[in-house]
Amino acid sequence: MANFDMVLKCWGPLDADNNKHGGLCKMHEMPWTRTLFPKFAGIAAGDLSGNAAEAAHGATVLMKLGELLKAEGDHAAILKPLATTHATKHRIALNNFMVRMNDSRGRAGQEALRQVMGVIIVDIDYKELGFAG
Repeated sequence: MANFDMVLKCWGPLDADNNKHGGLCKMHEMPWTRTLFPKFAGIAAGDLSGNAAEAAHGATVLMKLGELLKAEGDHAAILKPLATTHATKHRIALNNFMVRMNDSRGRAGQEALRQVMGVIIVDIDYKELGFAG
């Protein structure tokens, strides 16, 4: 729980306004991640900054991640629909769920987030959905 607590301490400003901070999610800057989402596939990496669709997707990711963090490991009900859509509709492999967060806690904050995301990713059950992911 200490890792969840550490991440939640710096999560407040992001959680306060997901729409404002959605553009900070740089999920589609790498060419291989853009191929996972057809609406981003034809957009050059340099054109993603300030892109409304990119920011909206980032806001959605931040909102869902905030829900998962606040659940502090009791997240089965949150993960089930997320896993279902990401396995059956989007076909997103689990390695794409790792995130980084820049904050004042430096390495300790990054390690706490890495461990929290590890717990969340382990609990995503794609196998029952027929996706190796």
